[in-house]
Amino acid sequence: MFRPIDIARKIGVSTSALRHYEDWGIVPKVRRNEKGYRIYTELHVAYFECIRAMSPGFGMKLIRDIMPYIQQKEIAKALWMVSEVQAKLYNENKKVGKALELLEKDQVEEMEEKSPMKKKKWYSISEAADAIGVANSTLRHWEKEDLIVPERDQYSGYRLYSASDLRKLLIIRTLQNAVYSLDIVREVLAEMDHHNISEAIKITRESLEYLDYLIKQQLRGMSYLYHLCELVERESPA
Repeated sequence: MFRPIDIARKIGVSTSALRHYEDWGIVPKVRRNEKGYRIYTELHVAYFECIRAMSPGFGMKLIRDIMPYIQQKEIAKALWMVSEVQAKLYNENKKVGKALELLEKDQVEEMEEKSPMKKKKWYSISEAADAIGVANSTLRHWEKEDLIVPERDQYSGYRLYSASDLRKLLIIRTLQNAVYSLDIVREVLAEMDHHNISEAIKITRESLEYLDYLIKQQLRGMSYLYHLCELVERESPA
């Protein structure tokens, strides 16, 4: 049996945080002794440690989603949800890597000449959104935030995006996914407008470094999750 204060100190949280985890239903129900004190078991400790270890790499939303399934011994279902998050991180790493490769071209003319996006001069909002992998509504939102201002067809009024606009959109998406503020995004775009992409390259590299950090944190969290799943599967039915 373990005291709340001992567990809290071990994993680096307050005892109130342990109670929050209980209230959220992401740890098994806790019995109390005759004096009303909580009685934590080895299994509870494994849950608490797993939650803390997974938080940096996966976030609390996923943790709150999967822990009820683990308590119900639906281990595979929880693991597939974790796998989906890891797949998204892999895909994001590929996208940011492509953005960095595009930015590191020596000259804008070279980028326009070799870019697969350079198939025609103008792109509709749907074509631009498809090219960088976002929804049309996302481009409208960025326009509302003054991050990008496309040309308009003089007759139809439809938005028209150039190859240069597509590069900017790619950078905006990369920075947004890296959880940078809109003010920083605007500063980077301003530097690009002045043909100074060094800051954009710097931030994109930092984004890749952050993704490298996340994948290591996910690996660490998975080791605790594996230990927890082993304990749960060995646990006798209630």
